[in-house]
Amino acid sequence: MMIDPEYPGTAVERMLAARSRVTSLTKDELNGDWDEVRRKILWAGGLKDLNSSRPGQGYTGHSFNDYNHVDLTCMLDKVSSNENDGSVKKIAIGNQLGPGILIASIPELGEGGSWSTCAIGCNQNPPQDVAHIQFRSRIAFKLVWCPTNTYDTFVLVDDDGKELARGTPSGRTIPSLPQRQMNYKIVSGSKYSLVADEVAGMSATETKTE
Repeated sequence: MMIDPEYPGTAVERMLAARSRVTSLTKDELNGDWDEVRRKILWAGGLKDLNSSRPGQGYTGHSFNDYNHVDLTCMLDKVSSNENDGSVKKIAIGNQLGPGILIASIPELGEGGSWSTCAIGCNQNPPQDVAHIQFRSRIAFKLVWCPTNTYDTFVLVDDDGKELARGTPSGRTIPSLPQRQMNYKIVSGSKYSLVADEVAGMSATETKTE
């Protein structure tokens, strides 16, 4: 088993498998109806689409559907029941996610489990978010909405902020504009916003030349 010495809670093989799945997604799959796009992102990260489960018991209806639950984290089983002791700011003390991780994780992706953890705190260096502090784990990928005029495009970036994929989905169930704007705000100025900033810059240039 591969061990990450800096973040030993990382399920490394599972994380790499998740990234491989992300890069296998096609433009059509990421530019379609948001509900289907989100299911593909969940699948890539090793999570089931469980909209009818109770929160805390495997419910993933919130995953990638708001500004905050956008970090796909692959953690080893031994840390999946770790709780927040207060080190992760703006997150509830305790924040017990273990049972939900066990229920919602797709086992064939590899050892450990997956969860869409909260991204708040990721704009600090080093990141002070749930993945890196509570689980001592890197993220497999993060969804960031790009600050174009309409915030209509997202990028999926890895723990170093490198792009894995991007999409411009459609449909009525896309997270609201304020949610998409807040999503960018919590990563702004960090390594995780660099690709989103580039996409927005290219969009602005294209608009000027039209």
